[in-house]
Amino acid sequence: METAAEMNKLFSDFSEYIRKEQDLKEKIRDEVKNLEHIAREITMIMQNVHQNPAQDEGEYFCKAHTLSILIDVYISVLKCCNSSRANFATCKTHYAQLAALVPVNQFYHFNDMWRFATQKLAFLVSLTFFLETGKLASFEEVAESLGLKPEREKGFHLDLEDYLTGLLQMASELARFATNSVTSGNYDRPIEISKFVSELNAGFRLLNLKNDSLRKKFDALKYDVKKIEEIVYDVSIRGLRPAAGNADQAGN
Repeated sequence: METAAEMNKLFSDFSEYIRKEQDLKEKIRDEVKNLEHIAREITMIMQNVHQNPAQDEGEYFCKAHTLSILIDVYISVLKCCNSSRANFATCKTHYAQLAALVPVNQFYHFNDMWRFATQKLAFLVSLTFFLETGKLASFEEVAESLGLKPEREKGFHLDLEDYLTGLLQMASELARFATNSVTSGNYDRPIEISKFVSELNAGFRLLNLKNDSLRKKFDALKYDVKKIEEIVYDVSIRGLRPAAGNADQAGN
């Protein structure tokens, strides 16, 4: 039977362990706050892609005017993407500092502390990449943009679930972007987005997702697909949809 002295030492050791872990969590929390701040800044930047330059200019008066508006929108979107890229570079520094804090083999012990920030940033990287290229950002490309490893064996890494959650968040944002593109007079963009999100939906259907948070987020994807399809249909019946050749180019 343990003596009172032995019992006191045992719980003193527990107390010291808890204190050190709390101190470590506080340091991790500070770095996560920096990542969350960057994510908010990028989100504010990317909200500008939804702005319609024509709103302050009244109705479209001619095709030349419409073309000018579309060029302005295109330039504005690229500027937003460039600004976001600069902020992603800053993320690399904070993830490096975060990696230095987390003890070896304890990634998943603390992962929940930065999970939501990483999901948000994965979404923003994926959105930026799509607006720049019209393509899906690969797992490796998102990891590299944030300064994370693509494989857990290599160290502080991007978790696959966080990447997939970011893609689902991107689909919801693209549904909104498709609507605002129409108000800007860009009738090619919703067709491009519709094709992309439909392919993304087909890809997710290949995954054997269980009834967890990722599955629930995936269930919302079908509503995004439906919303975008309705936008394309509305554009079509109004005679605003581009000719088949142009639509194919938009999809590519």
